[in-house]
Amino acid sequence: MKISINIKEARVEKKEFIFGIDLGTTNSLIARVNPDTGKAETLKDQGRNALVPSVIHLQDGVPAAIGTEAMPYLLRDPANTIYSVKRLMGRSYGDIREHERFFSYQVIDDPRERLLKIHAAGHFYTPVELSSLLLKSLKDRAEKLLGEAVNKVVITVPAYFNDAQRQATRDAGKLAGLDVLRIVNEPTAASLAYGIGLNPEEEKTIAVYDLGGGTFDISILKINQGVFEVLSTNGNTYLGGDDFDRAIADAWMPQLLPALQEEAAQTAVYRELRLLAETAKKHLSTQESWQETVSFASAPGLSQTLQLSRTQFNRLAEPFITKTLACCRQALQDAQLKKEDIDTIVMVGGATRIPAVKEAVRNFFGRAVHDQLNPDEVVALGAAIQADVLAGNNKEVLLLDITPLSLGIETMGGLMDVLIPRNTRIPVQAGRQYTTSTDGQKNMRITVYQGERDLVRDNRKLAEFVLQNIPAMPTGLPKIEVKFLLNADGILQVSATELRSGVAQQIEVTPQYGLTDAEVEKMLLDSITHAREDMQLRAVAEAVTEGTQMLRDTERFLEKNKSLLTPEEITATQKQMSQLKESFNSQDKDLIHTAIEALNACSAPYAQRVMDAAIGEAMKGKNI
Repeated sequence: MKISINIKEARVEKKEFIFGIDLGTTNSLIARVNPDTGKAETLKDQGRNALVPSVIHLQDGVPAAIGTEAMPYLLRDPANTIYSVKRLMGRSYGDIREHERFFSYQVIDDPRERLLKIHAAGHFYTPVELSSLLLKSLKDRAEKLLGEAVNKVVITVPAYFNDAQRQATRDAGKLAGLDVLRIVNEPTAASLAYGIGLNPEEEKTIAVYDLGGGTFDISILKINQGVFEVLSTNGNTYLGGDDFDRAIADAWMPQLLPALQEEAAQTAVYRELRLLAETAKKHLSTQESWQETVSFASAPGLSQTLQLSRTQFNRLAEPFITKTLACCRQALQDAQLKKEDIDTIVMVGGATRIPAVKEAVRNFFGRAVHDQLNPDEVVALGAAIQADVLAGNNKEVLLLDITPLSLGIETMGGLMDVLIPRNTRIPVQAGRQYTTSTDGQKNMRITVYQGERDLVRDNRKLAEFVLQNIPAMPTGLPKIEVKFLLNADGILQVSATELRSGVAQQIEVTPQYGLTDAEVEKMLLDSITHAREDMQLRAVAEAVTEGTQMLRDTERFLEKNKSLLTPEEITATQKQMSQLKESFNSQDKDLIHTAIEALNACSAPYAQRVMDAAIGEAMKGKNI
């Protein structure tokens, strides 16, 4: 399995453009290097606006409204209008539970801590599916403006994104019909936009302060001879401009509460306040005060004069800015550097327009900051420069060897779980934890595949081994870590270890499993051609797996607690279980998820009752 490949010769045809995409929490952009000027530029709608609001309005039987078209629905139909989906990428419900009030749409809880779902317009969506709609919109915009096909792209993500979030971003690109050549860290892209790192003689240590709509990260980079080395990164994937808006809305809300008795009315007015807060925040970046008399569409007859000074806003913003500086302090400490060791500070993200943010960062590092470029566009511009390098148009930068196809293992439902995504620089190591699917399971089969399709049956099998003698434990208790180590020669070592007992097994996948360039091209083409079909099959397989596990858990619960349930509860539960089993035959993920939610709703009341009784019994006779 010879993994190294020269992209320039094997996979990028001459004169083909590769585009850079910034998939943002608040806004998204697509950019390219202009062939006539040689400069990176964002593609603007009718030459005016490069920003596509990351907002999607869903309606059953009607194509989704995306971007500017979707914005009016934030107030008109909030339950079916999705925003800030980037905050949900690669996350479980438990990750966002504390921030649930922020979302006007329904985020579905999964008691097994799997990736969350969004319920809107009568369907269940994953963040990947919704993000793919945004990416497809950017692809369509570029094709319309340029009159040529857009296939190959570079997509940026926060440096703080974990493996699950990066893989979710790749999957979204594939579903949108795009060949995602690289996932690039946003700080690296921002540095490239300022020309930092393009000069092979340059050696610098830089800090990239990136405060966007929904995420913050600080990255310390060492640049030497065109190579970017991330010394440290820190941040918060749940801190951004949205939080400033919420703080303003929270400050205004008490003025309106006396006129709003019902909770539903309060929630509706709060949504309008959040949008007004964003307007006020932007205004205060250039003015000292903002004031407006507002009539609320969601509460006829309610009118209020709202005002905010820059001083008041700075007071509200201070806790969030302080949190970002604490991250900066930690990043420096992790890199074993002092503030004086930083040569350049690059500002990224729309929220860095806030004067208080700029001043705080300038004071913290004790030097001027780079903020000349549009902070909303700088990441997309850098992605376009990176794309131009991949296209072979920039001869000064050397591309390192990469993996031509993704490497992963088979999981329940015959799904491909990618550990090393394609186009990852090698050598590389990646790992992930898994667990057993049945009680007392003593063996686990590890099957390694190579390819881009969602079902392993469509990928190339490389190797297989069995991790034996796992101590017998209940389902979910064993912790089995699977590690991939891909060395510079393209040889893959796969190991599996049960962490509680130390039981381990490993295998080496040798170069005899290599593919020709033509075979690689065919596998990539197939992955794009069948992207939508693959994602639908994956969604059904995941839903069936989730439903099967829930049936098993419910069955166990009924057996164990039969005496504590009424005959009516048992009958109703068995009926819902039968309906869930029948839904598997439909091959319709929404129908299966609906049946899962129905069983959840049926069992939740008595499950809580049984739990309360068990706690009461355990605490009997004890003082608290």
